[in-house]
Amino acid sequence: MNQIVSFPGLGLEFHFSSIAFQIGSKPIYWYGIVIMLGVVLAVVYASRRAQHFGIRKDDLYDTVLLAIPVGIVFARIYYVIFQWDQYRDSGFLEIIATWHGGLAIYGGIIGGILAIVVLCKVKKIYVFDMLDLCACAIPIGQALGRWGNFFNCEAYGSSTTLPWRMVIGSTLDEAGAAGNHPTFFYESAWNLIGLIVLYFVSKKRKYRGEDLLLYLGWYGFGRFFIEGLRTDSLYLWGTGIRVSQMVALICAIIGLGGFLLNRKMPFLRHVDNISSDDKEETT
Repeated sequence: MNQIVSFPGLGLEFHFSSIAFQIGSKPIYWYGIVIMLGVVLAVVYASRRAQHFGIRKDDLYDTVLLAIPVGIVFARIYYVIFQWDQYRDSGFLEIIATWHGGLAIYGGIIGGILAIVVLCKVKKIYVFDMLDLCACAIPIGQALGRWGNFFNCEAYGSSTTLPWRMVIGSTLDEAGAAGNHPTFFYESAWNLIGLIVLYFVSKKRKYRGEDLLLYLGWYGFGRFFIEGLRTDSLYLWGTGIRVSQMVALICAIIGLGGFLLNRKMPFLRHVDNISSDDKEETT
């Protein structure tokens, strides 16, 4: 499907297809390619920093192989739960048809964290070391992944006349003054800045779990405001409450609140204050 996306205030116009190529009769979409590229770069980044967190690369790869599929399952479950009116009369095959669209990032984060906790328990790895490492890498996947929304012409915001407004399906001459907030770009940029912030904070990591808290707080704070601009939000059943905005606020309070509180009254375990058993687990 050919798409036209323009940014009239910036004098930009893009013509592209959402399909990158085909294998036989099976179309391969740019969305999937961009998401996969984000995952690969996040794993490469995490593997290069694994030693700093006391994590073996083999353990990281095992974590990725478990956390990604579990995260996808939870992302779908989360989406279906809050779109149940759409799926209540659908068959099981339609409910699991992720290729028809419908994944929620917060469901993926919840599933990924649960998978990491279970794996670390089984492999006797201190869980907050692994969670800190993954928290530092996830923003790469999120920053790139949002550009998949660009190729799908989705996840945009409400109407605006700002200079960087985006117009879908119109040429520059026909666009006029109105457009939509490019919320996919807002979130991509916010995650990219978060990646840089997490890198420098993690270089001086003192407590196990503080990078996870900072990630949850940073992402939640930005997502709270960005979600308020979007036109495709999931809503709490029968209310006008945006689910992702509510979860983002909870994450921001817990994450940023916990991160700042730990600086004043440490409650997380210091990275140097580990027992001999823990040292064996993380080497």
